[in-house]
Amino acid sequence: MSLTARILIGFALVALLGTYLVMGPILERVQRQYLEAAEEPMVDAAEILAAWVGRELELSGTLPASLGESLTVAHARRLRARIYDFMKTRVSLGVYVVGTDGVVVFDSSQPENIGRDFSKRQDVRLTLRGQYGARSTRDDPADDTSSVMYVAAPIFTHGQLWGVLSVYKPQRSLFAFIRGTSQRLEWLAIMATGALLLIGFLFSRWINQPIERLTRHAEAISRGERSSPPRMPGRHLKILGQSLEDMRDALEDRKYVESYVQTLTHEMKSPVAAIRGAAELLQEQLPPEQRQRFLANIQRETVRLQKWIEQLLALASLEKRKRLENPAEIDFGSLLERMLVRFRDQNPGMQFTFSSQAVGPILGEEFLLETAVANLLQNAVDFSPAMGRIAVELTKKGDEAVLRITDEGPGIPDYAVTKIFTRFYSLPRPGTEAKSSGLGLCFVHETANLHGGSVTLESRRDRSGAEAILVLPCVV
Repeated sequence: MSLTARILIGFALVALLGTYLVMGPILERVQRQYLEAAEEPMVDAAEILAAWVGRELELSGTLPASLGESLTVAHARRLRARIYDFMKTRVSLGVYVVGTDGVVVFDSSQPENIGRDFSKRQDVRLTLRGQYGARSTRDDPADDTSSVMYVAAPIFTHGQLWGVLSVYKPQRSLFAFIRGTSQRLEWLAIMATGALLLIGFLFSRWINQPIERLTRHAEAISRGERSSPPRMPGRHLKILGQSLEDMRDALEDRKYVESYVQTLTHEMKSPVAAIRGAAELLQEQLPPEQRQRFLANIQRETVRLQKWIEQLLALASLEKRKRLENPAEIDFGSLLERMLVRFRDQNPGMQFTFSSQAVGPILGEEFLLETAVANLLQNAVDFSPAMGRIAVELTKKGDEAVLRITDEGPGIPDYAVTKIFTRFYSLPRPGTEAKSSGLGLCFVHETANLHGGSVTLESRRDRSGAEAILVLPCVV
């Protein structure tokens, strides 16, 4: 499982757990606060009506008829009172009155209750005892929205308790408020959870991207590719990136030295043996002709070793570099023209043709590019027949300069296609069967990579020679 997935799952679990733990108490508190808000004005209404009824009883000795008449008229009225998202269309407040024995003597909405004993009802029972009396009772036990809230107040006449007046109100409309608020809170919780997951995803990407860059860098190193170390944010990631780079350098140095020692030892056996054999023979009395031949052999093998050492040092210096040191804009077409003039002078029997398009400048190091082109041209000369033709073509493809060098030699054998740019690998030259140091094409490959380009060498389609293609990015 990726690090991004782990962080995202962690954020999801935190968001879901937080929503579960927080939303329950919040919704419960919302319902309670709505009920508290509804109960408080009912207390006022009960106390006002109880005081008015008590005053009327003192004056007339009977319940005021206007109480029932006023409530009947109010219930009959049709309202259009918009309370936020709720439309109130009728008065739902009711009143009933009981005596000190708890028997109902008046009920504005349910006259059938008159004569019933409500002394055990909590609102009546507690109020008769001198306490605050209120209750909430469902008309339908299975329907929580059928709840009716009752709030009672004592009726006093001449300082004595006469009975209880209780106001009641169905809570169906109140539950509509509660339901609407709960839905809004649930949507907000869903949106907050989604926002938290998005933040978690962005946060995980923010954390994971440097690690992904470092991982790709490590994979490129394991494949043997030239890869520049990524810039790491933060002290710890910078330390990790630098440690990986130091470890890479240490491992590459070890493998590099081991490979060079093994290969160079193998390649140097032949010229060293030739020099030693010629030197031993020169210690004897030899005819002048043979002495000159052995001395020429020593000189030839010495020059060969010196050339190898120079190329080896140049390639070693190039392979250790991770970026261009002093890049400058180079006119690649002019560079090719200069190189062709030199090769025409050095190889008068060869035919060189050159065609060029305007490709624009190339950002690079001129010495490295000259050496790379020289190696490609020399390779074409070595494998071409006498009086052969070498075609050099420079074109532009998109933002890249494409150099093609074709010869009329035997081409590249299929078994050598994947090894041709390997250090010390060389094919025998036609006619002489001699081999080169095997470092020139490796130098070309390293130069192309260092400049952000590529190089390929393969047989032409008609098998009439080889074609080298060097691709370099142009300055945009």
